[in-house]
Amino acid sequence: MPLIDSHAHLDLPEFDPDRDAVIERARAAGLVAIITIGIGLKECRQALHLAQLFPFIYVALGIHPHNARQLDRHALDFIEKNARHDKVVAIGEIGLDFYRNRAPREEQIKSFRSQLQLAQALKLPVVIHDREAHRETMQMLQEERSGEYGGVLHCFSGDTAMARTCIDLGFFISIPGTVTFKNATRLHEVVRAVPLEHLLIETDCPFLTPVPFRGKRNEPSYVRYVAAAIAALKNIPFETVASTTTANAVRLFGLPCRVSGKT
Repeated sequence: MPLIDSHAHLDLPEFDPDRDAVIERARAAGLVAIITIGIGLKECRQALHLAQLFPFIYVALGIHPHNARQLDRHALDFIEKNARHDKVVAIGEIGLDFYRNRAPREEQIKSFRSQLQLAQALKLPVVIHDREAHRETMQMLQEERSGEYGGVLHCFSGDTAMARTCIDLGFFISIPGTVTFKNATRLHEVVRAVPLEHLLIETDCPFLTPVPFRGKRNEPSYVRYVAAAIAALKNIPFETVASTTTANAVRLFGLPCRVSGKT
């Protein structure tokens, strides 16, 4: 069955020793698309390069909240110019991280708002990072009407009520490898409650490696374990999860019809 990893970081140095082999394993595992996500200008450039080399790799361009200081006029111009590339499908990873606080909160908020507004101008969906900033993130998405062109809450960490609010705003909920952890009870509740038509699957590789590879480097081929965990939690066939989440990603990111097996 076709699968799409909706959030990967193939440009990061953890993949430098064997990046081509990782990508080939993803293809062999049935992945028809990988969205590799920018977190800074350097990573955005590398992601664009990878998308040019591999037809089934697509890109989201953005400045991560950890790197909020990077978002000056030059960075915004770079994103705006390169977002018109046919392999760029979203603006991200953008948002707020009040857990690490690697950039001042005021700078994170300014960077987040600027990139949400740019996504609106470009009519592109957004990929949202939200860690320990649920209230502020939701307020910003509502203020900027960001659901008009769609988006996804990546590595969703909220509760069921928050998930329903996100869906009402026009967002998908993306489920990472932590869904395979026995103690991820709140995420399990979200997966059971949210209709499959509103879910995406992701690895966030090289991070958040699922069971049975927990503790090792994550990679896109492991997204199958995320799909399998969702199937088990919902008591539905794996094939249903694979086909529906693939169709969801195709719709959100405007991927070519051939990705979903259509003509």
